[in-house]
Amino acid sequence: MLFPTLALLFLGLPAWSLAAPLTLEAVLAEVDAPHPEWRLSEARHALARADQQLAASLNDLSVTLEATLRSGRNPALGSYAPDHLARLNVRKTLLDAGRFEALRGATENETAAALLQHTDMRAQRRITLMARFFDVLLADLAYAADSEFMAVAYVRWDNGKDLHQLGQISTPQWKDLEARYQELRLRRLDSERRMREKRALLAAVLNRPGDLPSEVVDPALPGNDRALPEFENLLAHLTAHNPKLAALRLQRDAAQQRVAGVRASDGPRLEAEAEAGAYSRDTGTRDSLRAGINLVWPLSQGRRTDGEMAREWARLQQLQAEADLLALNLRQTLYDTWQEIRLLRDVERKTIQAQGVQRDWALERARAEYELELKTNLGVSMAETQVARLHNRSVEYRLALAWARMDALLGVPIEQKEKKR
Repeated sequence: MLFPTLALLFLGLPAWSLAAPLTLEAVLAEVDAPHPEWRLSEARHALARADQQLAASLNDLSVTLEATLRSGRNPALGSYAPDHLARLNVRKTLLDAGRFEALRGATENETAAALLQHTDMRAQRRITLMARFFDVLLADLAYAADSEFMAVAYVRWDNGKDLHQLGQISTPQWKDLEARYQELRLRRLDSERRMREKRALLAAVLNRPGDLPSEVVDPALPGNDRALPEFENLLAHLTAHNPKLAALRLQRDAAQQRVAGVRASDGPRLEAEAEAGAYSRDTGTRDSLRAGINLVWPLSQGRRTDGEMAREWARLQQLQAEADLLALNLRQTLYDTWQEIRLLRDVERKTIQAQGVQRDWALERARAEYELELKTNLGVSMAETQVARLHNRSVEYRLALAWARMDALLGVPIEQKEKKR
């Protein structure tokens, strides 16, 4: 055959993984698979949970056992005598001016914020997986088109060699054909390199470096045709459900509670205490059993409270500013994504489809001419058809990624919210 088939396009490529054809569904199923980025997010969430557990324990009942083996000289006894003791102390804070509740509330909000950040990480990782998968598909399509163009250039150069020997074209004309063939051959080799490169990037994001997929399946992407709501509806949904914005707001609330906790540290603390003791030497000042209420009121802590208050207040102001700035950036990102979806679906897709119709007509004409032995025209038409398919699929992949970014911005897909109504 004059032009290589799709299977022959891969002759000469390195031996890749011989696993089953890789689908988009299989790639997206790896979103929660062990990966450094996923483990880092999970560790942050676990750290926040540990801080919450620690804060909740600060008001727990405290039980302490103290035991001592010792000997000492007492003037009343006139000699050394054992003075062993054992004490069991139980203590529980009753009131602390609200410091414990403020700290517990702060850590609860921080734990919820960490969970939302983990949710956003999953959405961003899903987008990355999709993008790397689509890059492989586009690299394969580009390689197929470049192979067709190279084949056409080779035929022209090979035919030119015969024409040159017959004196029908000059040497410079023949050399121009050879230069064009070598240029397209180099472009095809570069496309081959990009195929390996994109597969390596996909394997890396799947946390399987070196396990390069040999075949990927072009997805149908039915979600590209879903209805696009009005921008104002999307903006309201984003404001209520965006995980990054919600996480920052929770962190801001936690900072407010930490400010309240520092303010309460100057207040009184009331605690109940009970103790049982056993002593080897009896004295009039030792009780075997005792219980009471302790009042602890720090009257002055120097400038420590002022320093802690200034730090927590500055942290609160920083988080509030970050939340306001993020809200502005998210609004613009949402608008850009909304406009991108409209442009891709209503303009670029229709343009590509119109060009595809024109290319199909040109290919049919070239096939008719092929019957008249005009093989080169058929080759060019087939190559340009491959380019048209590349452009068509590129639009669909960009549209799918735009929808994925939209879903990530909204936190919960808006279709799910409407179903719950």
